[in-house]
Amino acid sequence: MPNAYQGTLLHIDLSGQEVQHLPVPQWLRETFVGGKGFGAKLLYDLLPAGTAPLDPATPLMFFPGPLTGTKAPSIRACAVTKSPLTGLFLDSYFGGEFGQEIKYAGYDGLIITGRAPQPVYLYIADTTVEIRPAASLWGQDALEANANIKRECEDPSLKIVTIGQAGEKRVPFALLSCEFNRQAGRGGAGAVMGAKNLKAVAVRGEQLVKVADPEGFTKAVAQAHTELEGSDDIQVLRQTGTASAVEFANEAGLFPANNFQDSSFAKADRLGDKGQSKHLWLGNIACLGCPIYCSKIGAIRHGKYAGTISDTVEYESAGLLGANLGISDIRAVTHLTRLCDVFGLDSMSAGGAIGFAMEAAEKGIIDAPDGIDLTFGNVEAAEYLIRGMALQENELGRLLSQGVRRAAVALGGDSEAFAQHTKGLETPAWGPRGALGTGLAFMTADRGGCHQRGLPAPIEITHDEYNGKPVDPRATEGKAAMVMEMQDFSAGTDALVKCDFATAGIAIETYAAMLSTATGVERDASFLTDLGARIWNQIRLFNLREGLDPSDDRLPKRFFRDPVPSGPQQGQHFTTEQTAAMLEEYYALRGWDASGVPTSTTLDTLSLGTLPRFVLNS
Repeated sequence: MPNAYQGTLLHIDLSGQEVQHLPVPQWLRETFVGGKGFGAKLLYDLLPAGTAPLDPATPLMFFPGPLTGTKAPSIRACAVTKSPLTGLFLDSYFGGEFGQEIKYAGYDGLIITGRAPQPVYLYIADTTVEIRPAASLWGQDALEANANIKRECEDPSLKIVTIGQAGEKRVPFALLSCEFNRQAGRGGAGAVMGAKNLKAVAVRGEQLVKVADPEGFTKAVAQAHTELEGSDDIQVLRQTGTASAVEFANEAGLFPANNFQDSSFAKADRLGDKGQSKHLWLGNIACLGCPIYCSKIGAIRHGKYAGTISDTVEYESAGLLGANLGISDIRAVTHLTRLCDVFGLDSMSAGGAIGFAMEAAEKGIIDAPDGIDLTFGNVEAAEYLIRGMALQENELGRLLSQGVRRAAVALGGDSEAFAQHTKGLETPAWGPRGALGTGLAFMTADRGGCHQRGLPAPIEITHDEYNGKPVDPRATEGKAAMVMEMQDFSAGTDALVKCDFATAGIAIETYAAMLSTATGVERDASFLTDLGARIWNQIRLFNLREGLDPSDDRLPKRFFRDPVPSGPQQGQHFTTEQTAAMLEEYYALRGWDASGVPTSTTLDTLSLGTLPRFVLNS
């Protein structure tokens, strides 16, 4: 009976130039399902403890989920590896069509190990798997390489992941470019790919993804569409993408300005949907199989940056390459974001690093390079630093390209006080002072400070209800339970692999119904949350094994030392008592001991520690 799985994992060893087709164990499907779940288990099992992220033995893996490639709406895929930025577990998500093409080629995941002696790219067409030379592509930007591979293969239908120059040069926050406008941005998977001398992975498939109960699946999918259409939040995303969040966050006092020195920006409206629709947007586009159409294809039509083709400047890029740098011209922010995309840099970490450098110059800790006015608001300085980080062409760029945590250590003095990161991952564009649960979410996120592992901010700031009770943003009570529930929901549904936006409409019961009818195994909502808890604890075990110190479950110093100077959150800051209280409750609810380590009882409850070990058969 078909079950939405293709039944095979493809392993490519670049060192040995060998290819394996591996069956997907039944126990792996039942206990980790796919996507993030497969990644959590396989990274723990396959990576020798203590291996450096850029070591050839570190696997770079791509996982769709059981619903990827079906007609379930708004389903994506993820890349999983060990982060060269944080040294921790890394899962990074992307839309577009690459994940679906993996399934159409007949695979439930790609596992890439080793290091090719010379630059190569992978060509995968169903059972045909070839390691092809890529010396002529090395040095090209991400989009240029994509176009040239399609031209060389005479196949514009290929779906391709590439790295830009930043990945080749192993910048710790280099991204993966998944076609024109979809990136797996955070944490540096592009550097892992570059360390393997792997420029690209090109995939084309001809196989269908069949489900166990076609009639039931069609009914569940129809319910998902009904829920999407009935959601006001989805209608906002359809109209504006995430750009409308700019003014929301700014009015709430959560929008970073000048390296998080402030939490509101006087010209934020120019960076949001109003500014973008005026200067950029021309039409709507969507990932394969997504009815939301959140993306806005656009172009800069006038001025210095005329001719730049753009998608929506997402909230995070608008915040971190805009207000966080004191830049209000959306065309300039579009230009900077585009540079990050083609060179292959995570725009969020890049914005965090540039903001750090501008403040360091402001405080006299570093000297501006000759001819560069390294002050907030200077677009040319930001562009200079992006090029410096991606191309490694100047000393300051090389320093910042290591991320703000390492840059602060190198600079010394009081620079750690304004290095905005958690566990080495630069802080997302949600200044949490005044929204305590959001701070807890950043402190405990599995890949470092992250807004995609549960973001209580919109609920907190609007005093919305959670589990039937209005939420007080400045209270600690109840925040641990709320954050844990959000994290488990996120991890469980990331095993499918869902789009975060779609969860604003589709109920967890409907995800469970789609999973049940696709696989033929009855699942309910509690299965997905229990799955999320298992995945979350599996990743905690990985991170602890790889050297995570639980004392790093903390926020940047700025959020304690510097009260917000103006705006709706004026005077707000965290206290050590607040974070300690939330963290103590969080550890207890998680079933972790007081030092943040899962107890044996917790591991037994989640069946961790007794599952088989996944191995790559020779």
